[in-house]
Amino acid sequence: MYTLILHGRNSLKLQNLRNLRFAAQNQNPFFAFSNSFSSAADVSPFEDGRKGQNFTVSYLVDSLGLTTKLAESISRKVSFESKANPDSILSLLRSHGFTDSQISDIVTDYPLLLTSDAEKSLAPKLKFLQSRGASSSELTEIVSKVPKILGKRVGRSISVYYDFVKDIVEADKSSREYEKSCHSWPEGMRANKIRNVLVLRDLGVPMRFLFPLLISESQPICGRERFDKTLKKVVEMGFDPKTSRFVEALKVLYQLSDKTVEEKLSILDKRLGFAVGDVWEIFKKSPICLALSEQKIQSSIETYLGLGFSEDELAIMVKRSASCLNYTAETVKKKTEFLVKEMNWPLKSVALFPQVLGLNMEKRVVPRCNVIKALMSKGLIGKGSELPSMASVLAVTDEAFLKRYVMKQEDKKLVAVLMSIFTRDCVS
Repeated sequence: MYTLILHGRNSLKLQNLRNLRFAAQNQNPFFAFSNSFSSAADVSPFEDGRKGQNFTVSYLVDSLGLTTKLAESISRKVSFESKANPDSILSLLRSHGFTDSQISDIVTDYPLLLTSDAEKSLAPKLKFLQSRGASSSELTEIVSKVPKILGKRVGRSISVYYDFVKDIVEADKSSREYEKSCHSWPEGMRANKIRNVLVLRDLGVPMRFLFPLLISESQPICGRERFDKTLKKVVEMGFDPKTSRFVEALKVLYQLSDKTVEEKLSILDKRLGFAVGDVWEIFKKSPICLALSEQKIQSSIETYLGLGFSEDELAIMVKRSASCLNYTAETVKKKTEFLVKEMNWPLKSVALFPQVLGLNMEKRVVPRCNVIKALMSKGLIGKGSELPSMASVLAVTDEAFLKRYVMKQEDKKLVAVLMSIFTRDCVS
């Protein structure tokens, strides 16, 4: 079965919108209520963030030769406005023998490294790993494969990660050596982990997904027979080994007995009319949904029905976003009441866009809705009390929202007011 498994290998796109300029000389700045709407010195925090992001993209392209698309993706996770700190990080890595190609891999997988302190944080970690006997080639190879090791504290934490990764890297260098040695390994957690991680590696699971499994004592890779059985199920269901959902599905199915799965399927069948095939399709989109207890599933169903959703609407919601079953009753009630009672969207709109229940109220929902209410009060959108679609307001990026509802306004003073409403309610 093991051999069969080994041979069973079977965002939103990053939007490249042109940068919006929220403050320019001889135009009204778009931040807060100011006594002077002509001061070019006033710059919104939103613009500051864009400047930092743009600088980061240019730096990554110029210093590491990354593509613009990849650099833009990284800049969404980390940004800086000076090259001093990242330069010191790159210089330190190069002095330890890391090639530019390895550094590019490290920054791509662990961009936060560029914001760390080279001398106080990174240098001591590299020195500590060398003190454990790592040669220059071993150090660069292992750190390049699992860069997040550098996010661990010096001491036992980083040691445990390093030892496990080193074992995997060494065992993985030759599949023949692995086949010979795995039979002689003693039974136990460490041997099982190495053996199972190698199986996952052979299937194409990226190391960054396996990294958290390496030091866990309660994950599926600690077992053997059950691991094989669970892995076979996940592979046969068609999960892509290169995605995080593959590992999530492995974790969930490993913990559940066939009886428990049947009981959960029964609840969704009786309450929402799901066929077995429907549930497995939902599971493929959101593996965590089957990890919910029967009590949690029942409780969530009662919460939605109590708010006025029909069973058919709830079935649609779960099919579109199974995560809605995992939200607390308080969260569901608070967001639904705000959207329906304060914004006057019909309950059906929430049913058609259940992802809204997972959005942050303070950072996204409230600021955008306040802008929409301001526009409606002036009769600039909608007819009477008619609202634009919920998805058009809440599903898009900040840039797209501002371009669609704020920047298009001809009255520049109104633009400034709308930007004030938008930024005042955003939590930094």
